[in-house]
Amino acid sequence: MSLADIRRSVANRITSPLVGILNRGPITPNALTLINLALSMVAAYVIATGHFLLGGVLVLVSGLVDILDGALARLTRKSTKWGAILDSTVDRIAEAAILCGLLVWYIRDTAQGNILEIMLVYAVLVGSFLISYIRARAEGLGWQCQVGLFTRAERVIVLVIGLLINQIFIALCILAVFVFITVAQRLVHLWKQARTGGD
Repeated sequence: MSLADIRRSVANRITSPLVGILNRGPITPNALTLINLALSMVAAYVIATGHFLLGGVLVLVSGLVDILDGALARLTRKSTKWGAILDSTVDRIAEAAILCGLLVWYIRDTAQGNILEIMLVYAVLVGSFLISYIRARAEGLGWQCQVGLFTRAERVIVLVIGLLINQIFIALCILAVFVFITVAQRLVHLWKQARTGGD
């Protein structure tokens, strides 16, 4: 069983009871996507003001909503190309906003020697976007690219733990290392596909 299969299995176990409840109400998958965006913006503001525990809870809730929108779309057979594009776009905005919240917090405190933390936030942001970009570019060329240790789910989990226990520096170090390991994994995976496919 691949990591992608494990992620799907875990996500299904988490979302199945909640999606059944949501399916009986008026809420749509796209509405959940926008709720995720709103929660992420609030989380970013809360983190920027230094309330990391509350910020961690909000990031966790927004992450749950993020997996619910796709699950609800599949259950109700309302999956659309527009919905997929909206979801992916919101995911990128949400992740950038939360990291920006951390950036604002550290920039306000640069006199305390937070330059390393600022550089780590920047590295995590770049690496996270590269992970998503490589997959999108590959799939646009007809290749599959779901490999890698740190997809969005793992990144959210590590960041949430760091916020909840107030160990953000350690979380950023872990993320900065593993996002670029994931980038490398995806590039190697695609290189192998190119060799076997002759492209």
